[in-house]
Amino acid sequence: MTQINEQLQQEQQRVDDVTTIIRTRIEELRKQVGMLKGDIVDIRRNFWDDVTVNFEDAAEAAETHASMKQQAEVLSERERSHRHGEQQLITLMKLEQSPYFGRIDLLEQGQSKEDCIYLGVGSLLDESGFHYLIYDWRAPVSSLYYDYGPGPVRYETPSGSINREMTLKRQYMIREGQIRSMFDTGVTIGDELLQEVLGKQSDAQMKSIVATIQREQNRIIRNERARLLIVQGAAGSGKTSAALQRVAYLLYRYRGLLNADQIILFSPNPMFNSYVATVLPELGEQNMQQTTYQQYLEHRIGKTFALEDPFSQMEYTLAAMNEPGYEVRIASIKYKSGLLFMRLIEKYAAELGQSGLKFTSITFRGRTLLPEALISEHFYQLDRSISIGNRMRLTAEWILKELTRLSREERNQEWVQQKIELLDQEAYAHAFEELQRKNRFAGESFDDFEAERDFLAAMVVQEKFKKLRKRVKRLLFLNVPAIYKRLFENDNGLLERLTNGKQQLPEKWAEISKQTIEMLDKGDIYYEDATPYLYLKEKLEGFHTNTAVKHLFIDEAQDYSSFQYHYLKRIFPNCKMTVLGDLNQSIFAHAVAGDGFEPLSELYSDEETEKIVLTRSYRSTRPIVTFTSRMIEGGDKIEPFNRDGAEPTITYAADETHLILAIEERIGQLLHSSYQSIAVICKTAAESKRMHHALQTHIPKLRLIEKETVTFEKGIVVIPAYLAKGVEFDAVIISNASNESYGHESERKLFYTACTRAMHELHLVFTNELTSFIQ
Repeated sequence: MTQINEQLQQEQQRVDDVTTIIRTRIEELRKQVGMLKGDIVDIRRNFWDDVTVNFEDAAEAAETHASMKQQAEVLSERERSHRHGEQQLITLMKLEQSPYFGRIDLLEQGQSKEDCIYLGVGSLLDESGFHYLIYDWRAPVSSLYYDYGPGPVRYETPSGSINREMTLKRQYMIREGQIRSMFDTGVTIGDELLQEVLGKQSDAQMKSIVATIQREQNRIIRNERARLLIVQGAAGSGKTSAALQRVAYLLYRYRGLLNADQIILFSPNPMFNSYVATVLPELGEQNMQQTTYQQYLEHRIGKTFALEDPFSQMEYTLAAMNEPGYEVRIASIKYKSGLLFMRLIEKYAAELGQSGLKFTSITFRGRTLLPEALISEHFYQLDRSISIGNRMRLTAEWILKELTRLSREERNQEWVQQKIELLDQEAYAHAFEELQRKNRFAGESFDDFEAERDFLAAMVVQEKFKKLRKRVKRLLFLNVPAIYKRLFENDNGLLERLTNGKQQLPEKWAEISKQTIEMLDKGDIYYEDATPYLYLKEKLEGFHTNTAVKHLFIDEAQDYSSFQYHYLKRIFPNCKMTVLGDLNQSIFAHAVAGDGFEPLSELYSDEETEKIVLTRSYRSTRPIVTFTSRMIEGGDKIEPFNRDGAEPTITYAADETHLILAIEERIGQLLHSSYQSIAVICKTAAESKRMHHALQTHIPKLRLIEKETVTFEKGIVVIPAYLAKGVEFDAVIISNASNESYGHESERKLFYTACTRAMHELHLVFTNELTSFIQ
C-alpha cells in the first residue's frame, strides 16, 4: 500500500468515526426536540388549567399574575430550547453529509506532537465536551486555513496573539460521508476544489462555499476594525459571497451582542433577495433584513407621491435619447444626485428656519379650525435657537391642545346631536358604565339628561377628531411638497440668496425646474428627486434615525449616488457600513462611479475606512474573462481563474427574423448540453418583452424577468441587462450586440455587465454592425 493510499484510508476511518458520533447525536437530539415539542403542546393546551385565576382582592390578583407569569416563563424556556435544538439538528445533518473540508496541523514551540484542527460549517465536540473534533470555519484559529500555508503562523484570540508552526494544510471533498478527493495545499486554497465548485452548473440560489474562500475574501469576512469597508471587485470576484459569509462571521463572533435584525442588506432588486436568501440558513444563521433602496423610499413617501423607480429611470436613459428634453433630464439626474444639491438643500432648510415654511390649514367638515397663517405665526414665534425639528414638535403639541379646546366647542354643533340619535344600544351602555365609574350620577338609569348628552357628544366628537390628531402627530400640517416645489419656482429670488449670486446651478436649471414642477404638479416624483425630498423633509421634521442597526451592507454600491450615501449615513448613524461594487458595472446616470468611491470618504475618517480590491474573477471561464476584460478600461488588471471552457461566439444575423432564429437554435444547443440556467439578455425591458413574445411559441418554458419579479428560478429566461446584475447563469446569449443597440459610450458598462453574467458559455448575436466595444 502506498503512503497516499494509507493516508486516505486513515482519513476515511476518521470520517467514519466522526460520522458515527454525529449520527448518534442526531438521534439523541431528535428525541430531545420531540419531547420539547410535546411539552410545548401540553403547556399551551393546559395553560389555564395550571394557572390559579382569582381577582377578588389585590392579594389574589397578585398571586394570579405571578402564576400566569411563571407558566409563561416555562413555555418561553421550552420554546427557546426547542428552537436551539432544531438549529443544532440542521447543523449536524449538514455535518453528517460533509463533516469537514479542511485540516491544519499546528505545532507549538517545544512540543513534539501537532494539534490537528479540522474545519467544517459547524463545531463538534467529543464525548467529554472539552475537545473539538471539528472547528467552525468562523472560529479564530480557522482563519489560518485561509490566510497561511505551511510555516510560521499567527492568529488572534480573545486572550491575545498565538504563534505556531503550520506543518500541514490539507483539503477534502467529502460527499455523503465518503472522501471523494484529498490533497495538500500551499498558501492559496487548492485550485482542484475550487475548479470542481466553479465547474458545476449554476443553481437557483447562491450557495455557501466556505471551503473555497480565498485569502483576500477572508480579509473582508473577518474585518472588525473598519467602520467603512469598501470592496471594489471585478465581475465574478466573489464580493457578494464574501459579504454574506461576513454576516455569518459577525453573527458568530458577536453572538449575544448582535442579532440578525440589527443587520440590513440593501440589494439591487427584489429578485436578488431570493437569489441570496439561502446562504445564511445554510450556515446555520438567521437571515438579516433585506430590502432595496426603492422599497425604503416607497415606505417613506409612497403615500405622498407616485414614485419613479431606478429601472424606469434607466429605461428612459437608454431608450429616450431622441426625445425632446432628454439632455435636460440627464443634467437634472446628475445634479440632483450630487453633493452640490445636498448643500443647497441644507442652506434652504436653514433659511426656512427663519421664514418661508408652508403649512396646511387644519380643516374639519369643510370648515377651517386652524388657518395655516395662525400655525405659521405660532411656529415663528418660538425661540429660533431651537432646531426646526423640535420647534415643529412643539407646534404639533400646541395644535393638539387647540384641538382639545375646539373639540369642546364642536360638541354643540347640530351634526353631533344627529349622530347621537343614531347611536346603538351598545354605545349607550358604554356611556352608562363610564359615567357610573366616574361617579357622575347616582342610580341605575340615565336620569341626568345633560350628563348623558355631554358624554355622548364628547364621545362622538372624539371619534371624529381622531384622524385629525393622528395627522398632526405625523406633522402633516407641514406642506413639504409645496416647500420642495418652491425651490424650483425661485420664489422671491430664493436661489440668488442661497447661492450668494455664485454660479452653482447647472446651465439648464430653468428647464430642469420646469420639468420638475410639471412632475410634482401631477403628484409624481422623479427617482432623482426622492432622496433630496426626503432629506429636506427630515431636515424640517427631524431625522427618522434607526440606532438599532449595527451593520449596513450595500451591494452593487456603484449604483448609488453621493447624496444617497450621505442620507443613509444620517438615518443609520450608529452602523458600520460595508459597500461592495464594481466601478466597471456602474450603469445608472445618478451613480458615484465618475468619482470612484471617493465621495464615500467623507462619511468616515481615513482611520475608520478600509478599502479592499479584488482583481481575480472566479465566475466565468478563462476565455470569457479574457474576452470581456478587453471591453473596459483597466481590464488588463483582471486575473481570470484557470478554468478552461469554450470561446465566446459572435453570430451575424441578416435581420430581426434571422436573429430570433439564431437565438432559438443556440438555446436548443445549450439545452442539449444539459445547462440548468440560460439567459437571453436584452438591453431594455421593452426589448425583453418583444424577444420573449417572439421566442415563447417555440420555447414554452421561457420566463420573462421584469422589475416586479421577486423569485429567482433556474431555467430559460429573457431579462434586461440591468436586472441581471449580481446574478449568474450557466450560459448567456446577448440578444443584439450591434452598434445600434450598444453604440454610445454610456452603454459600454451595461454591455460589459451583461456579458459577465456567463459562467460557462457566452454567445453574441447581432444585426447590421457589431458593437465597437468588442475589439
